[in-house]
Amino acid sequence: MTTGADRHAPLPPTLFVLFGSTGDLAARMVLPAFYQLFTAGLLPEHWALVGNGRHALSDDQFRTHTRDAITEHDQAPDDDTWREFVRHVRYAGRGFTPDDPGELLDVLAEVRRVMAEGGSREPAALVHYLALPPVTFADYTRALGAHGLAEGARVVYEKPFGTSRRTFEELDVAVHDVLDEQQVYRIDHFLGKENVQNLHVLRFANGLFEGVWNAEHVAQVQIDVPETLDIDNRARFYDATGAVLAMLVTHLFQVAAEVALEPPPTLGADDLQTARESVIAAFRPLAPGDVVLGQYDGYRAVDGVADDSTTDTFVAARLWVDTDRWRGVPFLLRTGKRMGVSKQWVSLVFRAADGPIAGVPPDGTVLSFDLQGNGAIDLAMTVKEPGPGSELGVGHTTLPLQTVPHAAPLAPYARLLLDVLHGDRSLFTRPDGLAHVWAVAGPLLDDPPAVQPYAPGSMGPQAAQRLPGEFGWLIGGAE
Repeated sequence: MTTGADRHAPLPPTLFVLFGSTGDLAARMVLPAFYQLFTAGLLPEHWALVGNGRHALSDDQFRTHTRDAITEHDQAPDDDTWREFVRHVRYAGRGFTPDDPGELLDVLAEVRRVMAEGGSREPAALVHYLALPPVTFADYTRALGAHGLAEGARVVYEKPFGTSRRTFEELDVAVHDVLDEQQVYRIDHFLGKENVQNLHVLRFANGLFEGVWNAEHVAQVQIDVPETLDIDNRARFYDATGAVLAMLVTHLFQVAAEVALEPPPTLGADDLQTARESVIAAFRPLAPGDVVLGQYDGYRAVDGVADDSTTDTFVAARLWVDTDRWRGVPFLLRTGKRMGVSKQWVSLVFRAADGPIAGVPPDGTVLSFDLQGNGAIDLAMTVKEPGPGSELGVGHTTLPLQTVPHAAPLAPYARLLLDVLHGDRSLFTRPDGLAHVWAVAGPLLDDPPAVQPYAPGSMGPQAAQRLPGEFGWLIGGAE
């Protein structure tokens, strides 16, 4: 498999600066991912993790916070491993603005000195991770430039990269005033999932699947990410974004592009990114009749949510991809909070074969990718039910990816952080693709349909059941 970086080359000394290091995202995702890379032996010989924030914490206080986050969201570190890990962890408080770097410059200078005394013989590479709300991205980027921390650095931006076409364009200009595009890593952790990568690897490595990966054979594609979770303690963030911005125009659009892309010349970073962004350009702008928005009953009673909030906690959409390969095939996208099940499921529903057998069930041939955890691939096939009769049944064969020989799966954030350290941008988004995303979502954002209520524990508003037609939603069934 061709990739965009040499994974056998030793990594240079690296200073990893985590902005927003005491926030929810850092605790849930970034800190556990960094620790996973350490325990897997995938970090460079010389490295440091420097947390940044407004609070004036000591190193030991931040180290305690880091251990608590890893314990809560991954697993409790063993004492010996933790002692080795924590030697590399520092904290620089008092904020970071274009006018005032706080403690960061002093801490970085001290860390560089310690690295040199420890045997590091080359300058440390800088990686900045902005685990912050998107409204702060421009100011922090300007601050990196103002304090000499941008040159040669790699900068990771969390999603969403803007909240509309206008804010995206403004942010893109602000970022490129300071950074070259090759320095920018816009993270979408769904692209780091093991089985999202199989959407193109399984297809391109197996002629059995590549030959039927088109409208002639596929009746529809379902990308279904229902969640039983509520909004936890993120009410203020979530009420300003909702399901469309938090999930549809980020994760689900990117996964749809992975399914729909044309074969690139290689799976190198430039070729894979170009293929992904090119197919997003062929997404048809969402029509109001192809979208259902919902809000679960009781959402407005959550602390931090306005009493009259119309924020969507559910979205289902029928997306059309206007390429020769996919023209006429609906891509059904669905996600929501407080739903009946939690799944992350991508399914290609194949058309019934022409021939002498009648009564084949609509979902009798389905290739599915389970994106949760280490992932699995499931193939549903119509077969004769064993026995004296000739009734048809649907059987499943499932391949858990962790059972593949030599499997060593990484969590999505760990995989993407490792890609950043290696300078591999294959699984990160580009501005041309994001511009197309906002063009596709524009009609929905400008004139959204009314938000419909749904009961917690259901599969969303009843109106969403019509979108998949005769096949119905494969996850959760009809309500």
